[in-house]
Amino acid sequence: MRPLLKDAKAWDDNFPQILMQSMRPEGDTTGLYGFPNQFTVTGPYINRTLFKQAEVDVPSDSKKDVTWQEWTDAAVKVAKATNTKYAIAMDRSGHRFAGPALSMGATLLDKTGKVTIDSPGFRAMADVFLGWFKNKITPAEVWVGSGGSYAAAADQFINGQLVFYMSGSWQVQRFSTDIGDAFDWEAVPNPSGPGGSTGMPGGTTLVAFSETQHPKEVARVMEYLASEKVLGDFSAQTLFIPGHLGLAKSGVQYVTDSDAAKKALNVFVSEVPKLQEQGYLLNAFKYNSLVFNAIRDRLTQVITGELSLDDAIKRMQDDVDKGIAAK
Repeated sequence: MRPLLKDAKAWDDNFPQILMQSMRPEGDTTGLYGFPNQFTVTGPYINRTLFKQAEVDVPSDSKKDVTWQEWTDAAVKVAKATNTKYAIAMDRSGHRFAGPALSMGATLLDKTGKVTIDSPGFRAMADVFLGWFKNKITPAEVWVGSGGSYAAAADQFINGQLVFYMSGSWQVQRFSTDIGDAFDWEAVPNPSGPGGSTGMPGGTTLVAFSETQHPKEVARVMEYLASEKVLGDFSAQTLFIPGHLGLAKSGVQYVTDSDAAKKALNVFVSEVPKLQEQGYLLNAFKYNSLVFNAIRDRLTQVITGELSLDDAIKRMQDDVDKGIAAK
């Protein structure tokens, strides 16, 4: 659509280029075929009421870059002081683990499509994560009692049994409904490390079909829908995050009666510019399910004592390599 758009530069400036490149056929470096219209971002939530009751400062209130270990330590203090069952948890998902691993400096995927599991960053995040189970500060059943599939710790968070919960922006609508005013909940920025403060992107993309007999009209409609005002209004009314850097800076006036939902959504909006390029590469990688599932399943075997972390990492790499070769 580039030759048909009145302001193609606005697309170049406002939509993540690695995401736009993922829509292009091989050899095409400039084509514009669509834009992200419903974005998701992985990131954590806290139960602020528990922090207040424990008289423990929320780390992100006074410090821009908070590490995973700092959040873990703070959550443990809160859980002990308030007699809360669990301090910290993460959904049973390799996709959910990937963002924290990238923030710790992992290099899971390079631009050539090579997958490398074993890295100091990956091991560093795995050590922090596995420590939660060793110290019994996380609901083990989320990872070992789900029958091998995806599982979330949302119920524990909603029930006030969890201080810190790593999930994503799609939980906002449920929390605003199911938690209500039972306690003060909010999203906080992704923890930081050598790889920055990053979650994982997701969501949907709106594209134009080349078979249309009215390319100029289609391009005009697409440009209208992708404009900052219209995309901002759409996001505000649907409670989705726009994958638009301009809106990430200015924020979105979400249409909801829940102040907690508005605040949480705008925290996730502000996470978009921080997303690591590797996160977009992983999200667009056609074999990413092999990577995410291998991480999920092999980490579970470490938790249950079936494998050491060294053996699990070797098997993750083998799972991915064999899976890609088979496809």
